[in-house]
Amino acid sequence: MSEPGALPDGPVRPVAAAVARYAGLAGAALLTVAGWLGGALPDTPAVTSLGDAWRAPHGPAVLGCWLVGTVLLVGAWWSLRWGAPSGRWAYLTAGLWLLPLLAAPPLGSRDVYSYACQGWSWTHGADPYRVGVAAAGCPWAESVSPIWRDTPAPYGPFFVLLAGLAVLLGGGLVGAIVLLRVVALAGVLLAALCLPGLARAVGVPTRRAAWLVLACPLVGVHLVAGAHNDAVGLGLLLFGLLVLIRRPGGPRALVVAGVLFGLAVAVKAVAVVVLPFAVLAAVPGRYTWRALLRDGGWLAGGVLATLAATSLATGLGLGWVRGLARSGDSEQWTSPPTAVGLVVDYAGGLAGRDPQAVQVVRAAALAVLAVLLVILWWRAWTALRRLGDVGQPAARPRAALAGAGLALAATVLLAPVFHPWYATWPLALLAVATLAVARTAWFVAPCAVASLLALPDGTNLARFTKAPGAILMTALVVVVVVVAIRARRAR
Repeated sequence: MSEPGALPDGPVRPVAAAVARYAGLAGAALLTVAGWLGGALPDTPAVTSLGDAWRAPHGPAVLGCWLVGTVLLVGAWWSLRWGAPSGRWAYLTAGLWLLPLLAAPPLGSRDVYSYACQGWSWTHGADPYRVGVAAAGCPWAESVSPIWRDTPAPYGPFFVLLAGLAVLLGGGLVGAIVLLRVVALAGVLLAALCLPGLARAVGVPTRRAAWLVLACPLVGVHLVAGAHNDAVGLGLLLFGLLVLIRRPGGPRALVVAGVLFGLAVAVKAVAVVVLPFAVLAAVPGRYTWRALLRDGGWLAGGVLATLAATSLATGLGLGWVRGLARSGDSEQWTSPPTAVGLVVDYAGGLAGRDPQAVQVVRAAALAVLAVLLVILWWRAWTALRRLGDVGQPAARPRAALAGAGLALAATVLLAPVFHPWYATWPLALLAVATLAVARTAWFVAPCAVASLLALPDGTNLARFTKAPGAILMTALVVVVVVVAIRARRAR
């Protein structure tokens, strides 16, 4: 299978590579301009419609720069999805694209202001897991999206600690935002350091894995420019996996990896779904239940000790678990379960009824997720037991990483709410675990679409397309289910 400018396992044409590099750079520069003209600045009012966005100061210029810049950035990334010319070229190009975005104000989301206010609340004696930032008296609460001003923090104690340090050292809102972006950049750099080792262990070319992850527009726009805490959580997660794969079975390595996983969970709870698959990567020899319990025990000990230490050090305990329940307050069609529930409600409204199906479908989706996670783990476990001790050394870490990537993908898709930057979690693991280049489109295409969902000021376009978006998403869910059933029967 051939692509313009590149072959799946062959060299990339120099002209095509150069065009992609500088088209992406131009796109990043245009997004930075859009950010300064109408990004998520502290005093920017919320947009309630596309008409408001157009009529806002510099509205046409903001929307034009955002649209052209995003298309250039996504197109350049997509054009080399089979792999960059080399790993070094991929790293240099991704870094080049990040340079203008580092100079941009917060892009694509106002969450960084929530982080700053939660850090302020904690450093001023309030419990961010019990009260919202407005009730805590944060002086920057007006910069936070209205929907999150009165909700408790859903993030772990380690990230609240980082946010508090950013507030204390930053000396004000701007300083705190800069330091939070530094933390996010450090997370991306940590992930970048881990990608070659993970890719080599699985047998995936670094030039492809690094390009798919680091050059993805979601990473530059949302993890770095938007300063989302997913960056540091993902970096810690990949570091823990690398430690396990390089030194499986050693008690010291298992504890170190457990500490890294514990910190990742103490940033964002989504990392917890990777832990059962990490245990599989920790077993060095034959896959027996005894080996699984032995090595998994060391790993779990490191995770639990880290969670306990961060909870005690911050004095926050496990109150952040309660905040997770409020993360689904918004109802947008970008979450498949929410979209299905909305369509049921629309159909009920036509019949004169109010089914209130969103919460019901969301609960059913979480039940399906729990079953699916067990199935994915069991498939990885049985595949590894069949491999045994001999042959195909790359197949062992590949099975564990692929299972973890699919588990993250299922978690993101079946969660009550979806935001574009959530897709970076499964992207990172699937990029280093997918050997067949033709299969990369299944997780690259959704990331490309997700890159188009948020305006520079953080407005989610799903808000303006609620009914048609819900109908289209529900139709897509039906198609996927039908195809999966037919494929299962065919096998």
